[in-house]
Amino acid sequence: MRALTWQSTGSVSIEDVPDPRIEAADDVIIQITSTAICGSDLHLYNVLGPFLSKGDVLGHEPMGVIVEVGPAVTTLAVGDRVVVPFVIACGQCHMCRLGLTTQCETTQNRATETGADLYGYTDLYGSVPGGQAEYLRVRRADANAYRVGRELPDDRYLFLSDILPTAWQGVQYANVPEGGTLAVLGLGPVGQFAARIGRSLGHRVLAVDPVPERRAMAERHGIETFDLADDLVDRLRDETEGRGPESVIDAVGMEAHGNPGVEFVQKAVGILPDALAKPVMKKAGVDRLAAIHLALDLVGRGGTVSLSGVYAGAADPMPLITMFDKQIALRMGQCNVHTWLDELLPLVEDPADPLGVEDLVTHRVPLDRAPEMYETFMKKEDGCIKVVLEP
Repeated sequence: MRALTWQSTGSVSIEDVPDPRIEAADDVIIQITSTAICGSDLHLYNVLGPFLSKGDVLGHEPMGVIVEVGPAVTTLAVGDRVVVPFVIACGQCHMCRLGLTTQCETTQNRATETGADLYGYTDLYGSVPGGQAEYLRVRRADANAYRVGRELPDDRYLFLSDILPTAWQGVQYANVPEGGTLAVLGLGPVGQFAARIGRSLGHRVLAVDPVPERRAMAERHGIETFDLADDLVDRLRDETEGRGPESVIDAVGMEAHGNPGVEFVQKAVGILPDALAKPVMKKAGVDRLAAIHLALDLVGRGGTVSLSGVYAGAADPMPLITMFDKQIALRMGQCNVHTWLDELLPLVEDPADPLGVEDLVTHRVPLDRAPEMYETFMKKEDGCIKVVLEP
């Protein structure tokens, strides 16, 4: 089959790779109909190369149709249309019963001291082949292939794989009080959905992004938007009676603009031999922290900062004096996708499309164009907000 593969830092290519096959009795194979490029794929493209091997198949936002079923699968059949969460969980262990599927004790990566297996996401999370491909082996399929309807287009369901539940969890973790204000930093795909979800739940939403096209998209959904300007904190405090918003979502993460020195170090470490780079990143890695530091500065006293953007640094300097003094609550973590799916399904199937899932994709291209779209998405060119690949 054809698949998008990692080759080296800043280089991906479409290659012929072996077709997936049933390897465990509870596997299914799906033929992928839509798969997306996620902002966290750019971390693999730019920063996390030492934890990848040449030829690794990327991608963790797939959906498609089941074409083969293992003998132990009980709830699925050939022909079912499914969306696949990026997290591989058993659904039965202590952590899964708590709703913390990213901490699944069955697929947890104890050797690397990380959480559950993830599709297409480094040897820290199992080196599992991803979904930017023509076919995908879905592991523990009864728990991890989510059956959806047949009538609506893929865009109604595709984002249940990652970014929609990630945004939903981000808003839940933000703990916006009744009558409170939610600020969203970053209007990429997750930020767009987080802002819309906050608005749909009745909150006032103030969203920040330096890219005009991203602000314009958010404004179509009733979001108040702001450019990333030097006086941003003062402006948003003025909008909230001088206090700052009660809740802030950082939907940017480790590759925020505004830390050129750290960016240089990240790139330098990324091109070291893996044997040297891995220990450096595990023990002394530093993220670009402009977004989280802005969130901590912006949030009002007694407020909550929710991290949806990915961070991976082991030695990140944090302003603990400010966090302690302002009594800030901080919530974070990979999204427990499975926990939110039943809650989100009625919203994506609602004819009114209240979360605007059909107003997010800016680029829809064949799988063979994936390498160029990684560059376009990374550089925020051509109004690129969300890319969907069609194998």
